[in-house]
Amino acid sequence: MAGPLSSSLKSGGKDLVKELNRRLAPAVGKYSDFIAERAEGTYVWTTDGQKHLDMACGIGVASTGHCHPKVVKAIQDQTQQFIIAQQNIFTASPAMVGLLDRLGRIVPKGLDTHIFANSGSEVVENAIKMARAHTKKTNIICFDGAFHGRTMGAMALTSSKTFYKTGFAPLMPGAFIAPFPYCLHCKVRQTASDGKDWYKMSPSIPPFDEYEARRCCRGPHDAFKWMLKMQTAPEDTAAIIIEPILGEGGFVAPPPDFLSTLRKHCDEHNIVMIIDEVQSGVARTGKWWAHQHFKGVVPDIMLFAKGIASGFPFAGIAAKPEMYQGLPTGSLGGTYGGSIIGCAAANATIDAIEEDGMLDNARERGVQLIQGLLELSKKYPIIDIRGRGLMVAVEFGEQRSVDGSYTAKAGCAAAVTKAAQKRNMILLTAGARECVRFLPPLNVKAAEIDEALEKLEGSLQEVFKSDSKTG
Repeated sequence: MAGPLSSSLKSGGKDLVKELNRRLAPAVGKYSDFIAERAEGTYVWTTDGQKHLDMACGIGVASTGHCHPKVVKAIQDQTQQFIIAQQNIFTASPAMVGLLDRLGRIVPKGLDTHIFANSGSEVVENAIKMARAHTKKTNIICFDGAFHGRTMGAMALTSSKTFYKTGFAPLMPGAFIAPFPYCLHCKVRQTASDGKDWYKMSPSIPPFDEYEARRCCRGPHDAFKWMLKMQTAPEDTAAIIIEPILGEGGFVAPPPDFLSTLRKHCDEHNIVMIIDEVQSGVARTGKWWAHQHFKGVVPDIMLFAKGIASGFPFAGIAAKPEMYQGLPTGSLGGTYGGSIIGCAAANATIDAIEEDGMLDNARERGVQLIQGLLELSKKYPIIDIRGRGLMVAVEFGEQRSVDGSYTAKAGCAAAVTKAAQKRNMILLTAGARECVRFLPPLNVKAAEIDEALEKLEGSLQEVFKSDSKTG
């Protein structure tokens, strides 16, 4: 029987939102006052009858678009047969066997042993346990700007924004934060006479440029090397964990040989390399896994979640078999891990990506989006456009003439997302700097990218009307 809240969904307005905010934990951030009702493809409808263009997709979760028919049917069919095939009771299920077959096609060679869980944070926690048990060492090196989750271990490895950790100390010991190359704000590049050629506004990817053309001061490379001498000795360091492209940190991609250099350090010192593909994986960047854009990198442990099941809670680890050595039976697991419905949704997601040509579409629509953003950069204070495929971010600011550094109007990125809301577009910020990010479905249409660019231009005009480059 419907209660008073449900009865007022259609007519409640601000009073209903106020009551919902009272009843729901305020520690969970809210992007808007919208109450979502249904969704299809790239669009979401709210209870007030409005239709919204979704450039966030549940923070990259609805990879195949909202309610993809293949995914919906797979979930419906599975729920009619079996809902909880608990992983500690049964070896597997037909859906899980099918997922193992599909992962065998798409994960990097050698990473053929898996554990399945519910969320990105959970697989991060499991990866920490695996690395420590395997190496018999304790310390974990993470990187500036990373987001690995909100649970206690994952939170200790997160530094994209301070509020994820504020007030929760003491955190997990043994976490050490190394610099991640943020070449746009590199002081060496900004003061070099040819620094503008080191790093350009558009991503160093075809058709815009070759990746190898990007140059680096190598400061972060040296900082990592000295970290092993000054902060955490190799004999104490179990693992490094890194996002191949920063997620919550602003979609920052490293220079060409950064990840391969880390791989060499790991090989030299018996350090486990964990690559966190939670936001960047599952075809998001136009390859199955973002680290495949970078030469000479194969992780020991790879983490995935978000887009793997098109919105159904599901996550997993792909690892070399030896990474599980040292773990007692029963030390990994969880009641809902390896969910039979999640496996069915993941199977349908992988099938849809392959059969519907979404890898190609992610690359093509990504180029279209970047080209449109480059046009907007001629009118508005955009200082960087970065990412791969349909994982694209824009950073706002102005360059100081004195030292070549950048400054941005505080809060302008959030203001752009609010202006986008008025135009019925869902758009999120990213990182501590003034950035917005685009995470549309992998099957987004060209006309929908054009629509997003049109709505973005209106939003930029509203926020930066007195700062536009055209006056």
